[in-house]
Amino acid sequence: MLANLTLAVMWIGLTCYALFGGADFGAGLWDLLAGRSGPGAPRRALIEHTIGPVWEANHVWLIFVVVLLWAGFSPVFAAVMSTLYIPLTLTALGIIARGAAFAFRKASTELWQKRLFGACFALSSVLTPFFLGTVAGGVASGRIPPGLAAGNLITSWLNPTSLLGGVLAVLTCAHLAAVYLCAETARLGRPELGAWFRTRALVSGLAAGAVALAGIAILHADAPHLFHGLTHRALALVLLSACAGVAALALLRGNPGLARPMAALAVAAILWAWGVAQYPAMLVPGVTVGDAASTHAVLAACLLSLAIGSLVLVPSLWWLYSVFQHEPDAEPSPGDAAH
Repeated sequence: MLANLTLAVMWIGLTCYALFGGADFGAGLWDLLAGRSGPGAPRRALIEHTIGPVWEANHVWLIFVVVLLWAGFSPVFAAVMSTLYIPLTLTALGIIARGAAFAFRKASTELWQKRLFGACFALSSVLTPFFLGTVAGGVASGRIPPGLAAGNLITSWLNPTSLLGGVLAVLTCAHLAAVYLCAETARLGRPELGAWFRTRALVSGLAAGAVALAGIAILHADAPHLFHGLTHRALALVLLSACAGVAALALLRGNPGLARPMAALAVAAILWAWGVAQYPAMLVPGVTVGDAASTHAVLAACLLSLAIGSLVLVPSLWWLYSVFQHEPDAEPSPGDAAH
């Protein structure tokens, strides 16, 4: 019972990271594709204005998931971290480079410096979710055996399912960011920017759907356990994700504010579909939740500490997001984010 509760709490943290951190990563892609310094400046200014106050806070969720995996399911933590250390190291480097570039671009005064740091910020924003997606694909396809570095250090994350996961992660992040930014332009009264982000939201959403459909054949051949779970036990969640995604696209023009939670629901549903499809296995096919779970005392201590910590963390994050969603609607200055 405690093991399943701990796993559910960890999956909630993973969902929060996908919805908040994922949108920030996607914003980096649109920063890259916003155009030259003249026409692209207002778009980059909006992106910086939107993610600037909260983007560092989003990595709290990733730390939360990693620490809970380490404390609650240490054999899985050891196997994943030792076999997949290459993409995980690249992910960590991407997060560090992204943060440094974002800060340095803000402090730069020369256009060439802004362009250099902007390119680093954007490239890191694309590569980081890609490598995270390859990690998810390696776990989901059963390429992580128990033990220290027991799996292949290359094919564990360079395989069809992992590449599918990486591409889907990038497209999903891009779609979330475009939908969120479209809603933000409506809130700020910037329809000229809203049209640009709405087009990108439609394109990225349709691309993600097309890749997901093409991925059915890949999962059938490369990850049969996951394919079976998604088409049987987790089918309702898969259909919910598809319906929510279509609804988000339909709402983009008339009601972008409502499109945002629908897009978030689509992403959350597919994440939980993966969890339900793979359950009770944590390392496919043989290591179950019960096999990997820590002792009752450790799990109880983890859950108790999380309950106490959430009394501070959740209201703080809610206040942070709320403050910047209800700030005065001052237009971002294009000159502040010239690329």
